[in-house]
Amino acid sequence: MAQPKQKNTLYVGGLAEEVNETILHSAFIPFGDIKDVKTPLDQATQKHRSFGFVTFLEKEDAAAAMDNMDNAELYGRVLTVNYALPEKIKGGEQGWAAQPIWADADTWFERQQQEEEMLRVQAENRAEMEKAEELHRKKLADEREGERDEDSEMKDDPMARAEAEVLNQNASS
Repeated sequence: MAQPKQKNTLYVGGLAEEVNETILHSAFIPFGDIKDVKTPLDQATQKHRSFGFVTFLEKEDAAAAMDNMDNAELYGRVLTVNYALPEKIKGGEQGWAAQPIWADADTWFERQQQEEEMLRVQAENRAEMEKAEELHRKKLADEREGERDEDSEMKDDPMARAEAEVLNQNASS
C-alpha cells in the first residue's frame, strides 16, 4: 500500500477541557514554527470537542511533533497525535461513522478560511453601508439645516417676509 502524502497538519485528540488554542500552541511550538492552531467548538456548549489541529510550516516539524507528542500527557490526559489525512476505506467511503475524527481536517481548514474571508467581506460591506447611511443622514440634516436658515433669514428680512406673504396669498387665491 502506498504511503499517504505527508502533510503539515496534525490531529491532536484527547485534549483536556482546560486546554485552549494558546496552550496547544505552547505545547507544540518546541518542534517548529506553527502556521495555525484550531480547536473546533461544539455549537451547543461552545467548548472544544476534545480535539484540535496544529499546522506546522514544515512537514519535518510536524513529523517530529507527532513522534514526540503522540501518547504524551497534557493536563493529565494522554494525547493522540496523527496526520490529519482523509482515510480511504476499502470498497469506497462508508460515511462519517467509518472515518476517523481527523479525516476531514483539510476541508475543515478550508471551510474555516472561507468562513473567515466571508465574515471579513461582510464586515467590510457593513462598514461601507453604515458609512453611506451616515453620509445620507448628514446630507438630509444639512438640507434641513438649509431650510431652517432660509426660514430664519425670512424673519430677519422684511422684504423676504413680504415676498413670502404675497406668494402665499397668490397660492391660496
